[in-house]
Amino acid sequence: MMLSLTGGRVLLDDGAIHETTVHIEGGLIGALGEPATRQKGAWNVRGHLILPAIVDLHGDAFERQIMPRPGVHFPLELALQETDRQMVSNGIATAYHGITYSWEPGLRGRDTALALLEALDAIRDRLACDTRVHLRWETYNTPGADDVAEWMETGRVDLLAFNDHLDMIRKALVNPQKVAKYADRAGFSPDAFISLVDEVAAREADVPAKIEWLAQLAVKFDIPCASHDDESPQMRAGYHKLGVGICEFPVNAETARFSIDNDDPVIMGAPNVLRGGSHCNRLCASTAAGQGLCSILTSDYYYPSLLQAPFKLAANGVTDFATAWHMVSKNPAQAAGLADRGVIRTGQRADVVVVDDSIPGCPRAVATFVGGKPVHMIDAGYRMCA
Repeated sequence: MMLSLTGGRVLLDDGAIHETTVHIEGGLIGALGEPATRQKGAWNVRGHLILPAIVDLHGDAFERQIMPRPGVHFPLELALQETDRQMVSNGIATAYHGITYSWEPGLRGRDTALALLEALDAIRDRLACDTRVHLRWETYNTPGADDVAEWMETGRVDLLAFNDHLDMIRKALVNPQKVAKYADRAGFSPDAFISLVDEVAAREADVPAKIEWLAQLAVKFDIPCASHDDESPQMRAGYHKLGVGICEFPVNAETARFSIDNDDPVIMGAPNVLRGGSHCNRLCASTAAGQGLCSILTSDYYYPSLLQAPFKLAANGVTDFATAWHMVSKNPAQAAGLADRGVIRTGQRADVVVVDDSIPGCPRAVATFVGGKPVHMIDAGYRMCA
């Protein structure tokens, strides 16, 4: 397929924005600039921004498509298909689904994780978005470490994160409403869930060795890794030593600073930017971005946030627009080792989003291209040139 996007304001690799033409050929960005001769297949997108499409390293909002209410389940393939539509309509061309493999059964247990991997294998060719797996392994799920090792070796994991929510859950057990929430998610009675937590906590001595083993395997198989919710520079230092090169959702600025100083990118949530702070009273993403402590934004639990957050950062004067947009395109691509995307440059994969930014505070994706193929379009006034 050959086409050209003409008249738009293009965000270039160096951060400059120029009105020019982007040519797409064979799924790649062929050239930038006006064609030497009149060309068929040219789209007039004058007035719109032409941006490198979004790379989302952590999104788990698909869980709501699977289980929109506690105990209410829908087929996985349907859920993934509907999630795919939502992602491309918000400019996301590469998505890492945050599949949690926890010691909890139910939505985040082994059966669901395995079923999701199998469902993705079955329908990946039908998905518009380049959909990958971010496996969120709960470190107290020590019996599941063998599964994680096998899935990495067989190429089913594209990014591995080390999570530990046990302490948070244990602290929540004093609240009957929270116990009921966790129990419903796991398919347990409240009393049975509390007993399970006690059983899992007894595995503490086995956890460090399993973390080290899986981190070594990830390095062997060239799989990027992240540590999740790091609470201190010391905790991040331990993961950094193991080759875990991404710091995801650090709890405080000191931990984020340690990561940046050691050349490890820091992931924060785009919903945090839109809401003006963390939903759990931790590090504010906008503050972190303004201090140079945030490298990457992810959708976390809300896909539309990734398109909106860079515009809000720029509008609020936190950072310039190019720097903000690189947090959702160039930087995550680099962190994941995806050298073929994330910027608009000749020879790069043609993952591009055309954005109507005419209404301040409410940008919208009017067209998304994945590998040069238009996968999302709405009538936004652009037209085929004669």
